[in-house]
Amino acid sequence: MSLNSMRARLLLSLLALLAAAALVMGASSYRTVLAETEALFDYQLRQMALALRDQGEIAPSQARTLGDEQLDFVVQIWTADGRSIYASREHANLPARALLGLAEINVGGQRWRTFSVATPGRVIQVAQPVQIRQKLAAAAALRSVLPLLWLAPLLALLGWWLSALTVAPLRAVAAEVSQRDAQALAALPTAGLPDEVAPLVKALNALLQRLGSSLDQQRAFVADAAHELRSPLTALKLQAQLLQRAPTEADRAAAMAALTAGIERAARLVEQLLALARAEPGGPALALQTLDLSELVRGVMADCLPLALARGTELSLQAEAPVQVQAEPAALAMLVRNLLDNAVRHGKAGGQVELSVTNTEGRATLWVDDDGPGIPPQDRERVFDRFYRRNPGGAGQSTIGSGLGLAIARNLAEQHGASISLGDSPLGGLRVSLTFA
Repeated sequence: MSLNSMRARLLLSLLALLAAAALVMGASSYRTVLAETEALFDYQLRQMALALRDQGEIAPSQARTLGDEQLDFVVQIWTADGRSIYASREHANLPARALLGLAEINVGGQRWRTFSVATPGRVIQVAQPVQIRQKLAAAAALRSVLPLLWLAPLLALLGWWLSALTVAPLRAVAAEVSQRDAQALAALPTAGLPDEVAPLVKALNALLQRLGSSLDQQRAFVADAAHELRSPLTALKLQAQLLQRAPTEADRAAAMAALTAGIERAARLVEQLLALARAEPGGPALALQTLDLSELVRGVMADCLPLALARGTELSLQAEAPVQVQAEPAALAMLVRNLLDNAVRHGKAGGQVELSVTNTEGRATLWVDDDGPGIPPQDRERVFDRFYRRNPGGAGQSTIGSGLGLAIARNLAEQHGASISLGDSPLGGLRVSLTFA
């Protein structure tokens, strides 16, 4: 079991707590029992001395008992003038004087604990070596602590079992996750989980849900991209075959022009697919910096000028300078380019596209107006879906574009904390508003 594991740290913490508790309890019990034993020995000294005082004399049988070498107590009796008249047994260093009550006397390097009482004719003293008292008291105190020593291994086993029981929910969650494959993204069960583990499992479930949504979006994107690429690639194959079978130079030139146009459409579709993939939610965060929106729009207009000239579209810009926003230059340029490209392609040939940049109450806004057919209110939300293409000309008319421009623009706007809305343009077509927070 690694020391870095939760179970090991929990077990070590419990053992340290138990050891500290046992040490405090043992020390407290030892000191308490030691003090109580000393008090008991003093009580015995007092009772023996008082009993001898009250009975008046020492009977022969009692004298033999008091003279037993195994008895720790020594009884001495002096007359009132200090003459020794009795000692329970011979001893090299007996106390030669009596101090009434409890006292501690040092005789020849040996300490005695004594209790003395006086009668009208004599003084009775009962003494006990301090060393023996301490030895007996320490033995009694150690016996009181001994159960803790036996209990310590049992408490350690109990702590080991409790630590295993505590981390069992985590082990169950880990086992549940380890048994799953990359496609199993269902939520983990949360019933019966402890309060400390439940937030972790809920966070995992939220992550699994986000991963599932991301995978679903990727699958849908791949499926849609494959479907959208199938048609232009098939068209290119047919156009190449027509070029090979063209009987005359004029037919070959027409076939070559159609093939070149098809390649350009396919290249644009692939470029937009890559842009959409980069703009999908969940990608790396953009490195935002302060830049002038008006200046960036001018640069994008210069890039789109060849397309506008090819369609005879007049581009104009009304901009306050400077209008600062927090944005990533390349991503914001792609966003504006998509909006302007849509306006030029969907506007009237030979028409006009107007762009306006304003800063109202600290909110930078870009308006893109065209004079095309516009978008009915009921379709304005659907046009942000990937690969959704309207048929502006009615039945029998072909759809325009790949259906990716506005989807890319919305994703890029969300990454910048901006919003896109559609409305009616004063020019008679569509107005696209890009508003920064």
